[in-house]
Amino acid sequence: MASETVTAVRRRAGKRGGLTLLAIALSLLSVFPILWMISSSLKSRSTVTDGRLLPQHVTWDNFRYVFTEVPFGRWLLNSFIMAAVITVAALFFHSMAAYALARLRFPGRDSVFAVIFSTLLITAPVILIPLFIIVRQFGMLDSYAGLIVPLIFNAFGIFLLRQFYLGIPRELEEAAIVDGCGYWRVYWNIVLPLSRPILSALAVFFFLANWNQFAWPLVSTSSADLTVTQVGIASFTTQYGANWNYILAAAVVAVIPMLALFLVFQRQMVESIKTSGLK
Repeated sequence: MASETVTAVRRRAGKRGGLTLLAIALSLLSVFPILWMISSSLKSRSTVTDGRLLPQHVTWDNFRYVFTEVPFGRWLLNSFIMAAVITVAALFFHSMAAYALARLRFPGRDSVFAVIFSTLLITAPVILIPLFIIVRQFGMLDSYAGLIVPLIFNAFGIFLLRQFYLGIPRELEEAAIVDGCGYWRVYWNIVLPLSRPILSALAVFFFLANWNQFAWPLVSTSSADLTVTQVGIASFTTQYGANWNYILAAAVVAVIPMLALFLVFQRQMVESIKTSGLK
């Protein structure tokens, strides 16, 4: 019996060690592109494609160019304004829509949800031209409104929040209604506080997705004052070639807010995987 126990312990330790090595290998594979990007951003234009992981001669000229020769600060500000406003507005409207679809009873509720859910099958490039025409008809082209409003509504957020709300016990809401609360107070005072983990995860998702927006800002804006980070970085590529040293330096700066946001909210993102926000 003792020998069998020792064998079982060794087998579990071996499996745990194998899984640890696999996790380390996958982590290194995930981090390697970021390390390569940082290293290449410190190289000169002539050595940026030399294939070496570490630069032979470190130069900060690429970052100096990005912050002095082009309005990179303005690009970052535009991206932040767009991503932040879209995130806040999306969480507000999506949570209300999801609560209505999960709890309120009205004719055609399931049909409305089915139509909203079906839009997940439509890719963004398919609706790019119709969306451009609608925004032009409303006179919102080349403005913050045209940049932000069309990107607020997302079926993924409504779907995820609806599924989350379905997992909240009805007894909490029924007790509040018995005490005289209306649907708005139930939503605001009970449902939203319980939704903090899933809302935090969605906030990170929406912010990162819109921070990296390229196609819609490129189509809907033409003013230099409204250029966002990704469109600005693309301008380093010309018909005669690409300035990879400047592109990678700008990409390093652009990725810092995303990494910081993930590190701050990673706990909430893990908690959002739970089927309910109750503890």
